[in-house]
Amino acid sequence: MRIEVTRTGGFAGIPRRAVLETSGRPDGPHLESLAREVVSAAPARPAPGVPDGFSYEIAAAGRTVHFADPHLTPAQRELVQAVLSEGA
Repeated sequence: MRIEVTRTGGFAGIPRRAVLETSGRPDGPHLESLAREVVSAAPARPAPGVPDGFSYEIAAAGRTVHFADPHLTPAQRELVQAVLSEGA
């Protein structure tokens, strides 16, 4: 599964984008499960963010969802951290 995370906003306003391919990874099934949970549980209208907070876009499993700090669920936070730290 291809998981793409784009983070925008923050104090400096510098966008960051990373893509992670889960096939062949030992933690691939876990990341795929997180991605499915995140995209399926996303509300139709994300809660508004806070000034200088980050906004996120996640594309996975054929869907794209949006959310913003500080309203991340534990699954959203774990997925964002994994993709941004290890993705290309």
